[in-house]
Parts: sequence; structure tokens; C-alpha cells
Amino acid sequence: MNDSPRHASHLLAQPKVLAWAMYDWANSAYTTLMITVLVAYIQRVVFPTDQWGTTGAVIWAWGISLSMLVGALLAPVVGAMADARGNKREWLGVTALTGSACGIAIGLVPATNYVLVVALFLAANLMLELSLGIYDGFLPEIVGEDDVAKASAWGYGLGYVGGGIALLIAMLFLAFGERICLSTVASRLQASLVLMGAWWGIFTLPAIIVLRDSSPGSLSQPADDLPEASSLDLITKSARDVGSTIRDLKTNVPLAFFLLSFLFFNDGVQTVISQASTFALQELSFDEAGLMAVILMIQFLAFPGALAIAWIATKFGEKTTLMGCIAVWSLVLFVALRIQTQAEFWMLAAVIAIVLGGTQAVSRAIMSRMIPEGENAKYFGFFHLSGKATSFLGPFLFGAIVAFTGSSRLAIFGLLPLFLIGGWLLLRVKLERKALETVRNPKRVC
Repeated sequence: MNDSPRHASHLLAQPKVLAWAMYDWANSAYTTLMITVLVAYIQRVVFPTDQWGTTGAVIWAWGISLSMLVGALLAPVVGAMADARGNKREWLGVTALTGSACGIAIGLVPATNYVLVVALFLAANLMLELSLGIYDGFLPEIVGEDDVAKASAWGYGLGYVGGGIALLIAMLFLAFGERICLSTVASRLQASLVLMGAWWGIFTLPAIIVLRDSSPGSLSQPADDLPEASSLDLITKSARDVGSTIRDLKTNVPLAFFLLSFLFFNDGVQTVISQASTFALQELSFDEAGLMAVILMIQFLAFPGALAIAWIATKFGEKTTLMGCIAVWSLVLFVALRIQTQAEFWMLAAVIAIVLGGTQAVSRAIMSRMIPEGENAKYFGFFHLSGKATSFLGPFLFGAIVAFTGSSRLAIFGLLPLFLIGGWLLLRVKLERKALETVRNPKRVC
């Protein structure tokens, strides 16, 4: 196999791979602006603290939790339906473009119509969660087994660049909005939200136009008969298929352990990212401009970091590389106990940026080679269920430690068990290169 950088970049010369990777570029604008612009809009414009107290903060937290929970529950069923009819492309289009429209609408409806704003916020988050499982399901269909890690890394890498560019444009709106008739902070935030939704929708179009589904089939009913089935029948059959997938996990021990492992260490990763700003503000006295600059640095450094981790994975193996990433995350928590200056935080953030995209890309690559052929969307629905099922655990643990100790430094370190448990479970995974044989011949699994 040719592992040269030229070979890796040559993947993007393939229309299917480039179109697939562009969806990371598309949705990353939403995820990046959501945690920088949308949160400020909801808490400072729609629910200002002088009128609503902490209502905005509560709605923000509970809204994210609710949309992630519903998305986690629906993703396996939606994935099973997409596999059954062989229409992942249609599902990707519906979920992504609906989410895009909701994002644009948040910036256009009056802020005083808070019920509609919240409903659009919930719908956009839900559509993102559902679209990601479908999107990941295309990966093993568009590249060979040996190129999965590199293609996955390109997707995450382009996502970080796209999200970073969108954030930079939003920062320009905030800084110079008056020059383009955006006289108030609220109007500048609204313009950034329109950008957020439009970016998501426009850059989703290549995937919708170029990608094509493989043959349908994971439900017991023949594919030719499926179009005549009612939606209720298809949902019922899909739900049964989800149940059979859970039963399959009992015989596919490596996949079951990997999903459990991902559940823990991914929760740790996401909590570190979401709570790093609290650490910076409380422990190191960062201002908002400094925090936005750090986020931009992470966005752009994560791109080459994801590619570097993918190259390491081709040399030393995906499981070994992922174990190394978990070790780095654990070391980051130890270092966070000791750093005292903003310069040290910048250096720590750079390390996080390098392993962030690589951790996600290698995890997705491992998952793609462990699932049965023809059931990609369904199993990636479970992958996202594993990633979201306990997404409340890390933030809850962080908040509880802050409440009892008053120290976000100790709270960050308190996330260490999530990485240790995830790493221990990953050690028990035997990565089979022939996923279909692993499922259908459970005696080969140890």
C-alpha cells in the first residue's frame, strides 16, 4: 500500500470522497458557530439575564440535552430504514437541508418570538444528530478498507477548516458589522446565524448530488418489496432490525467492547472541549476575545493534526494509534492541574487540537471496518448512540466537582476516569479486518 502524503491527498481527487468530505466542511460551520454565536444569541438576546435571569442558560443546556437524547434514540431506526431502502442520500438531504433551513430561520425570526426560536434550535440540533449517522454510513462504500482512515481524517480535517473560516467571518461581522448596516450586536449575531445555516446547506449540496447508495437490504423483506410497504410497516421492521443488531452485538464481542469504549472516552473528549472555556475564564482570567482566538487556533491546527494521526494509524495500526490518543488526553488532564499562565494554556490547547481530529477520525475508521457489509447506516446509528447515550455524564461530573470544590481545575482532572475506562475497554478489542465474517462466524471472535 502506498502511504505517501501524495497518495493520501489523491483521495480528494475522487469526486465521491471529496463530496463526502465536504459534508464535514458544511456541518462544522453549524457546530462551531453554535457554541460561539448561537449560545450568546439565546442567552443575551432572546433570554437576556436582566429580564429572564438564568432561563436562557437552562434552556440552552436542556435543549442540547433533549435534542441529543432524541437523536440518539432515533438514529439507529433511521439508519436501519436508510439501509433497508438504500436511500441514505435522500435521508442525508432531508436532515441536512432541514437543519440548514432551521439555522437560517433562527437568524430571521424576531428574537421576541422565543418559542419559535427555541423550537428551531431544537430542530436544527436534532437534524444534525440524525444526519451524521447517515453521513458516516457512506464511508466504507466510497473507499477501500486501506483508505478508510485517511478519508475519515480528510473529512474531519476539512471540517475544522470550514468551521474555522465560518467563525472568522462571524467574528468580522461582530467587529465591523456597523459598516454593513448591522448597527446592533443582536443584528450582527443574527447575520452570523444566517451564515451558519446557509453555509451548512450550500456545502451539503455536493454530497447530495454526487453520492449514491449501495444496494438496499438489511431488513428481512426483499428490497424490491420495500417501496410498497407503508411507512409504519417499514418503521416497525426497522425497529425489529435494530433489536436484531443489539442481539448481534452479543456475538460480536469486539464491536460491543469498542462501542462501550467509545462511549466513555468520547464523553471525556467532548466534555474537555465544552468546558475548557470555563477553565480558562475561572483559573487563567481569559477574556472573550482571547477565548475566540484559541478556538480559531484549535480549528486550524486540528486539520493537519487529523492527517498526521491518520498517517500514524497507517504505520502503527488504528487501535495502537487510538490508545496513544487516549494516553495524550489523560496527560492533558494531569498538565491542567499545574499550568498557571495563558501561554501555557495556549500550548496545551495546541496539543488538544492535534489529537482532537485524529481521535475522532481513527474511531470512525475502526468502526467502519467492524460493521457488516450493507448495514453501514444502521451500525453507524449505533455508533452515534454510543457516543451520545451518556453525553450527560461528563458535564454532570464536571459541574458536580465545581459545585463541591469551587475549582474547575479539579473538575477537569476529575474527567480522568472516563479516559481510563475507555482505554481499558479498548484494550479488550480484537480488531477484525473482515467485519462481515466476524459477525456471521462468532466462533472466530475472542
